[in-house]
Amino acid sequence: MRPYIIGIAGGTGSGKSTFTKRLKAEFGDRVTVIYYDNYYKAHDDMPLEKRRLLNYDHPDAFETDLLIRDVRQLREGKSILCPVYDYTVHNRSSETVRVDPADVILIEGIMVLQNEELRNLLDIRIYVEADADERILRRVIRDVKERGRDVEGIARQYLTTVKPMHYLFVEPTKATADIVINSGLNDVAFDLVRTKISHLLSRRQAL
Repeated sequence: MRPYIIGIAGGTGSGKSTFTKRLKAEFGDRVTVIYYDNYYKAHDDMPLEKRRLLNYDHPDAFETDLLIRDVRQLREGKSILCPVYDYTVHNRSSETVRVDPADVILIEGIMVLQNEELRNLLDIRIYVEADADERILRRVIRDVKERGRDVEGIARQYLTTVKPMHYLFVEPTKATADIVINSGLNDVAFDLVRTKISHLLSRRQAL
């Protein structure tokens, strides 16, 4: 039987990664996670200084066709070689990671609900939202700690691309979601989604 595919979208710093990790921790090997960010396009021919100035919050920044092909492969029970993105150099790594199919596939990223073809592959569509001030603060902390960025660069990127692209391409996708939750730490929302997944898995086991 084909896996259930769940999309988890939302703005930067909204808590979608936290929510995704909680589901993965809950269901373990029965869940496979794909991060949309790993499908940022490669720019090997471009120097670092130019890569820093690219708009990474526009749909064109992603190789979505490759993601869709990979999702279809997983639906058919086939493993994929998922690209790996290196945030420290603003470019796709030369490495890949083998991803095996599982009962449930979680796809997480800001643009998961933006592309209609990808959206139509999802069985459940989740949008995680949070106050804009909270989102930018979380982004600053994350980018400094985990991605080797400086505060000035984060602020410039946020004001020039992240914020305007959020209102153009990310927030409108909330209307396409089956479930809208506030914060990845919302226990009530987590319990609802966990119960839904448990029901789907139990029904599958009974077949």
